[in-house]
Amino acid sequence: MATNYGPVEIAGVIAVIGVLTYACRLSFIALFGRLDEIPPVVEQVLRFVPAAVLAALVLPSFVTLDASGFAADKFIAGALAAGVAWKTEDVFATMVTGMGVLWVVRFLLPVGV
Repeated sequence: MATNYGPVEIAGVIAVIGVLTYACRLSFIALFGRLDEIPPVVEQVLRFVPAAVLAALVLPSFVTLDASGFAADKFIAGALAAGVAWKTEDVFATMVTGMGVLWVVRFLLPVGV
């Protein structure tokens, strides 16, 4: 199904989306600029934003299908890294475990794993 949108319409949509995104970000800056103190409930919620964004970026890469099917190597490495992260709460240990397990599974075990 083809669309008949020209360059002017596409540029207009991009401009509107850019303005709306900017306005959304600016609203938070303006809101927190007017507050003398951020409410404790908001501070507690904002503490989890970086972890939630990281999880949203990382999770799809090891639970989705790749061209050859289910990526077991990524899932195994991610699951073990998640376990290390939960137990140790150490970012470096989590990264070393995840990459180490991924390399071991990819390069030392048979392809059919």
